[in-house]
Amino acid sequence: MIPTLYIALRFLTHRKRAMLLSLGGVVLGVGFFIVVLAQTQGFAHYFMNATLGSNGALIIRSRFQQRQVNSLVPAKSPHATHREYFEGITNANEIMRVSRQFSNVVSCSPVLRGTLSARAGFENATVDLFGIDPNLHTQTTDLATEITKGIIDDFRNNPNTVILGSRLAENLNVEVGDSIQLLSPGGQYRRFAVVALARSGVGVIDQARVYCHARIAQALLHKPYSASMIIYRLRDPDRAPALASHFETLFQHDTVSWQEREASTLRLFLMLTISGAITVSLVLLLAGFGIFNVLTMTVLSKLKEIAILQSMGYRRRDVRAIFLWQGALIGIVGSTIGCVVGALLTFGVSKIPIRLRGLISTDYFVVSWDWRHYLQAIVLALISVFIASYVPARRAAELPPVATLRGSSV
Repeated sequence: MIPTLYIALRFLTHRKRAMLLSLGGVVLGVGFFIVVLAQTQGFAHYFMNATLGSNGALIIRSRFQQRQVNSLVPAKSPHATHREYFEGITNANEIMRVSRQFSNVVSCSPVLRGTLSARAGFENATVDLFGIDPNLHTQTTDLATEITKGIIDDFRNNPNTVILGSRLAENLNVEVGDSIQLLSPGGQYRRFAVVALARSGVGVIDQARVYCHARIAQALLHKPYSASMIIYRLRDPDRAPALASHFETLFQHDTVSWQEREASTLRLFLMLTISGAITVSLVLLLAGFGIFNVLTMTVLSKLKEIAILQSMGYRRRDVRAIFLWQGALIGIVGSTIGCVVGALLTFGVSKIPIRLRGLISTDYFVVSWDWRHYLQAIVLALISVFIASYVPARRAAELPPVATLRGSSV
């Protein structure tokens, strides 16, 4: 064993109670840091996966045409453009044929979207109608796995059926097998059988969405085109902004990535993550103060031992290493135990039942199992411990051995 490490162990075990208190601070700090990040990022990842599974990673919408605007006032940005937008997509099949040739595109699905009124018994609601091709849409989204009641094949095989969002079904007080009426813009109600309920986990989707066949939606909405947007599933959703920019230039249609579409919500989750991490980091800061006090008291109680070591030939850097080793041991052991505690806390939190019905819908706390949370907690703990150990270590190294042995105070 390294001599300085052996001496550090002896010094550290001399004050066991203070050492255990410092160790406990590091353990709690690391554990709480991990579980807080697991919770905040767990809800963020849950929302992102749900919105990607329901709305796709990329959406192509209205066709546009560049137009020249003569003005004496210069544009705010040299890249600013003026566009005239045209509702609907008239060549959806051709756009999908070309876009499928891109390696990042897994699948795509045309959607005819509109807003209608729905009625069931004495209940009414404004709904977000999605006219879809069932086969293409289930390949592109997670609709098939989102079904909580009913069978999606009943929807595929019968055009006079609909799938409702789970919260919308609760608001309308309908179940699978019941019927609802959808009001067309012409003022006529058309009756549909409810064959399935879907739960995406995103509140605004589950509360308003109704799926029907594309041709039925076209007749209900009185649209001359069969698609108002095309949604895409991508192999790498993180590259969606670059592909959106390319598609916009290629197809001359407004194209939106999921990052742009959900920008405000992503910023909210980011701020919650940062806020939680800062709050829990205060525990590690307090643990650092504890380590600082322990090592400072160790220096004061080991003055003669330090002087003897120096007189035996130990250099200043050796004495400094003894106290840095003490901090390192507390940091390493505390981080290791803290990671175990963090994992246990994360597992326990994931089993806590809740009924959350808002921005997202879930019956349990959602956590994220990410090795980076553990790495970040370990690095933060070791930095705190090093800073707390350095000042006492430097002070011990600068002690004058002759004056100390003669009984002079420091």
